Amino acid sequence: QVRLVESGGGLVQPGGSLRLSCAASGNILNFYVVGWDRQAPGKQRELVARITSGGTTNYADSVKGRFTISRDNDKNMVHLQMNSPKPEDTAVYYCSGRSTEYDSWGQGTQVTVSS
Repeated sequence: QVRLVESGGGLVQPGGSLRLSCAASGNILNFYVVGWDRQAPGKQRELVARITSGGTTNYADSVKGRFTISRDNDKNMVHLQMNSPKPEDTAVYYCSGRSTEYDSWGQGTQVTVSS
C-alpha cells in the first residue's frame, strides 16, 4: 500500500500563509482522489479539500477562496496552500488518498493559527 506523510505544519499568524505538503511512498496515481481533512480539538474530522487524478477540485465552504489544493503527479506530492488563515483553521491536518482497493491516511500535522 502507498503511505502518505504530511509536513509543513506549525504556527502561523492570522492573515499569513502556510503550505502543507504530503509525500506518497509510491505512485500517487494509485489514488483517484487525494485530499486534506482536519480535526480540531473536540470536533469531528472534516473535509478541507479534494483533488481528483484529473485535476477536479472541491473545497469546504469555510476555506473557499483562501486555500488551494494541488497535486504533482511526477513528484508524488499533494500540497495545500493556506492563505489568510484564521484562528478557526487551527487543527490537525491529515492527508488522504482513495484507491479502488483501499484508503490511506497520513499521521497528521498540527496547524496553529494565532498571533
